[in-house]
Amino acid sequence: MGEITIDWEEGTYTGEVSNNVPNGQGTYTYADGSKYVGEYKDGLPNGQGTYTFPDGIKYVGEWKDDKYHGQGTYTSPDGMKYVGEWKDGKYHGQGTYIFGSGPHLGDIYVGEWKDNKKHGQGTYTFADGEKYVGEWKDGKQNGQGTYTYPDGSTYVGEWKEHYEWEGTEYDKDGKVTATWSDGVMTEK
Repeated sequence: MGEITIDWEEGTYTGEVSNNVPNGQGTYTYADGSKYVGEYKDGLPNGQGTYTFPDGIKYVGEWKDDKYHGQGTYTSPDGMKYVGEWKDGKYHGQGTYIFGSGPHLGDIYVGEWKDNKKHGQGTYTFADGEKYVGEWKDGKQNGQGTYTYPDGSTYVGEWKEHYEWEGTEYDKDGKVTATWSDGVMTEK
């Protein structure tokens, strides 16, 4: 293995090579200003590495076959941040996602992911103080969960496709205010 610099149309690679491809430690600077610094195997990012986009977005973590895979942190200049497990370039496993812009600014999800969607057990805390603790499926509240409102009232029970399904709503003092059956609310 030796260290060389190779200029390609897409950018420049400087680092270790074997069999005429990047193998070992190296840096690839792309023509658009993107940059990867880290480990390579057979010409692809594999192992630990950092990828920085021209707009300031950054991924620091593990790679497999040129995809985020393993433990990693993805951040953007607007404050968005994901710290956790990845599989084939997608959020997958345990992770924490902090929203950095838009209508969910300041919201935080801590829990399980599958193919970039909230899936399994997780806690979603809204910036306004609302909180959902429970099961998720394909990015939606689905299964058993508890939703707490800023005033202290709660809904405890089953969720289906993001909606209250079978459960009970309580005020802040624990008094039953409504029940849900097959997605229909009955006030008490």
